[in-house]
Amino acid sequence: MTQDEQHLDLLSVFHYVVGGLTALFSCVFLLHLAMGIAMLCGAFDGADAPPEFFGWLFVIIPSILALAGWTLSGFIIAAGRKLKERTSYTLCLVVAGIECIVMPFGTVLGVFTLVVLSRESVKALFSGKQAVVPKHD
Repeated sequence: MTQDEQHLDLLSVFHYVVGGLTALFSCVFLLHLAMGIAMLCGAFDGADAPPEFFGWLFVIIPSILALAGWTLSGFIIAAGRKLKERTSYTLCLVVAGIECIVMPFGTVLGVFTLVVLSRESVKALFSGKQAVVPKHD
């Protein structure tokens, strides 16, 4: 197993971990969603009750953010699988770039993935060709 193959396998495992963490942290928005549903159902009625508009904001925005986070985590996990299989070079490259917005682990993983994927020998692995690597003595 070459060093590039080892790097791709490690990146694959780390993509699974970061994808799982992203999905887990995206669930935080469900608390806000529950609060919005409670507002709409009248749990906060009284003299200082918030307007119904705030309840809808607390339903719509967290729903969009949770779905976006889960979608991103799905793409991160899919990129990890594609890295392991050495297929879909463009998908892995795009996900590595987008992954940089997931602070702090996604940023580190995205940068390392971009560095590894930019090597000519790794591009050859994805195209199915074996790269000829000059040996330095």
